[in-house]
Amino acid sequence: MARLRPAQFDDRLTLVEHLDELRTRIIVSAAVLVVAVGLCLWQNDLLLEIANKPLPRDIEPFTFSPTEPFFTTVKLAAYGGILLAMPVLLYQVYAFVLPAFSPQEKRIVLPLLLTVPFLFVAGVVFAYFVIMPPALSFLLGFNQDDFDIAVRASEYYGFFVTTLLGVGLLFQIPVAILAVTRLGIVTPQQLAKNRRYAVLVIAVVAMLLPGTDPVTMLLSMAPLYLLFELSLLLARRFGQPAQETRAEEPHPATGPG
Repeated sequence: MARLRPAQFDDRLTLVEHLDELRTRIIVSAAVLVVAVGLCLWQNDLLLEIANKPLPRDIEPFTFSPTEPFFTTVKLAAYGGILLAMPVLLYQVYAFVLPAFSPQEKRIVLPLLLTVPFLFVAGVVFAYFVIMPPALSFLLGFNQDDFDIAVRASEYYGFFVTTLLGVGLLFQIPVAILAVTRLGIVTPQQLAKNRRYAVLVIAVVAMLLPGTDPVTMLLSMAPLYLLFELSLLLARRFGQPAQETRAEEPHPATGPG
């Protein structure tokens, strides 16, 4: 059985050993994911209650077919299981690819990878408590006197999950900016100089989120822009690979004049 501890940069593994390690990590990831999904299925009443909470109190999701409640619940449990298992899945990916980096590169990559699950969870929480309630209130209340408004369960839970996942992924902006600056692809000064283009990209990305209503767009743009500005501050502080390299280089010995 392949080891679960990450290999070292100077380890010399054969192709069979690499494949054996990959298989082991896939098995571990699948097992953790199955357990997480099973836990969500076991607590599906609580999961549905959490998903329904952002809806207005007078609206309850409905279904059309006898099989829809079952398959909708399983689908929601699967997404919930992915969310719960995400830290372990990210670690397995990190442990498999980390040996490809040199010790100097590891010092850049490791802190970034450790922040990924925390930012993802922060984005999901922000979407659930800040974005979903006003967005649903706007969407379901728009021209409500002219429509008999009802919410189909499968479509609502799809909208609910994709919104949470989308915002969670968008909260990875600091990781992306720190990565490209510390790896020397761009500099913090270049990003700051082109700030107006970043605002345009943020607006387009927020518009492409599920729902595409003005409330969701504006509520998504605000934290994304703040994350961008925070990323610039962090990049100016920690994203200077050239300075770090010069600091680590030994001073050449000076000969006699």
